Formats: sequence, structure tokens, C-alpha cells
Amino acid sequence: MSEQSPTLTEAIRFFANPQNCIDAVAAMRWPDGKPTCPKCGGQDHYWLATQWRWKCKNGKCGKQFSVKAGTVFEDSPLSLDKWLITLWMLVNCKNGVSSYEVASTIGVTQKSAWFMLQRLRKVLQDEHNTKLGGQVEVDESFIGGKARNMHMSKRRKKMELSNRGGKSIAFGILERGGKVRAMVVSDRERATLQGHIKNHVEPGTEILTDELHSYWGLEKEYVHQIVNHAAEYVRGHIHTNGLENFWSLVKRSLNGTYVSVAPFHLFRYIDEQAFRFNNRSTKDRKVTNADRFAIALSQIAGKRLTFAEVTGQVAGSF
Repeated sequence: MSEQSPTLTEAIRFFANPQNCIDAVAAMRWPDGKPTCPKCGGQDHYWLATQWRWKCKNGKCGKQFSVKAGTVFEDSPLSLDKWLITLWMLVNCKNGVSSYEVASTIGVTQKSAWFMLQRLRKVLQDEHNTKLGGQVEVDESFIGGKARNMHMSKRRKKMELSNRGGKSIAFGILERGGKVRAMVVSDRERATLQGHIKNHVEPGTEILTDELHSYWGLEKEYVHQIVNHAAEYVRGHIHTNGLENFWSLVKRSLNGTYVSVAPFHLFRYIDEQAFRFNNRSTKDRKVTNADRFAIALSQIAGKRLTFAEVTGQVAGSF
């Protein structure tokens, strides 16, 4: 593939070779070049060329394992080239990619493509190991269709959600020059929003918000700056325009590409957009298609999502 900014066509040609797929995933999983048995942890094995997998030499183990073992691809009957092309499309299409487009591109059913995309969105979730600092914007947004445009049966359920017009509430925290963290919240109460802020932002940080009363009291632990949107949207460096830009990208993908997203799955689509936003090119940082793909591929280990989980039939879908 081109080293500068590979295209989807180049990616398809490259991953058409099964060995290239295996090498790409193995390089991300085992940077030292030594595949590890998922059962015993041993690195003494040999390659079964006809089966595209390894066999552990440990006499007490003897397990055969492929590069899919222990990853989001595990137990999937679909070949790696289909998975890698789908991941490429997901991380590099600015407004997301629909399951119908994936299905027609890689030759699977729409249902299979939808399940693949949901599993890959789990890969894109940020672990949030560190807290944000510097100048941090905080804002919330209502996401979802208008209840009055829905069928009566759905409208009744939606309107049971008081004071938000049947919409879901998304909450975001943006470190200027850094990353955005976004999530779905149950309400806009002070305890809820400030609880997330304390979990994700270092004490003493300058926090920029609108005039929502739920943010009152932040000055006890942070430098709290407020912009009153009833009178102005920007006052010097005090604004939430960075997060407003992120919310517009989220809504553009939801309204234009995905059209109708169930509230149960909304957090997955927000995670997807946050990944692309956090790994976008800026004037200070150049990020290519291959870079985004490599970052996503490095996060595939230990992230399983079954069909029962993704459809809400069992607990653990988050």
C-alpha cells in the first residue's frame, strides 16, 4: 500500500492476500514477533500452513490458535480480509459507513455487516486511563428524532422521558488541543454531570461551560468560566465551540448515514465519532488513513461482543 495516504482501493488489494491480513494483525498483537498461545501463554509453537494457524508445542496444551484468538474477530466465520476492510471503512469515512454499504462492498448480508460494525465500534472505545487538563470545554446535547414525528406507539414511550422531548442526552468533555470524551447520560442533574467531570478532569483545570445551572459549584475545585448563550456565544477564549463542532459531526452521521439509531446503541455511535475526532488531522498533527487504521487495529485484543449482548438479550453489552 502507499505509505503516504492509502486509499480504500489499495487496502482492498493489499488485504486480498490472506498472509498480509495475518501479518498485519499479528504485528499489532505481538510487536515482538512472537505469537502467544491464548491458553497457556507459551511462545513455543509451529506454523500449520494449510490451516493458517499455529499449534502450541507445550505437551500439556497442544492448542491450535489463529491470529483471531482473543480478539474482536474470534469465533467469526468471516475471513480476515472482510474484517479489515470493514474496519478501514469505519475509521476513515468521516461521516461513518452504513451496514448496507459494507454489505455491498465485502459481499455479506446486511445483518452480518451490522453485527460486524457493532463489534468494531467496541474496539474504538477509549479506555480513559488519564484525566484531562489545560482548558476544557464541557457541554451536553439532545440527540434523537422528534417525538411528534413518530408512530403513536413509539411517541408514547418517548414522551415518557420528561422534559427532553423524547430525545437522549449526550454529554461531552473536550480538552483543547487534546481529546474529546463523550457519553450518554440519564439526565442533566448537577450530581450526574459534575460526577462525570470529576471522573475525567484534573482538579484546578479551567472549565468552560454555558450557563446551565447544573454546572454551578464547579468553582470549588476548578477555574469555572461561563458564557451566556442568551447574550453571546464567544467572549475571548471562553466558549464551547469545539464541542459544538463535535456534536454537529455526531448528528451529521446519525441523520445522514445511520438515519435511525436506537437509544440502546447510541453510545456505540458516539464512541465511533469520538475515535475519528481524536485521530483527525490538524495543523499541528498529520494523521493518515493508515495511521487511524493502525491505531484501531492495535486495540482489537480482549474485546469480545456476542450477538446476544449486542441485541440486549444478556447483560454485558457495554
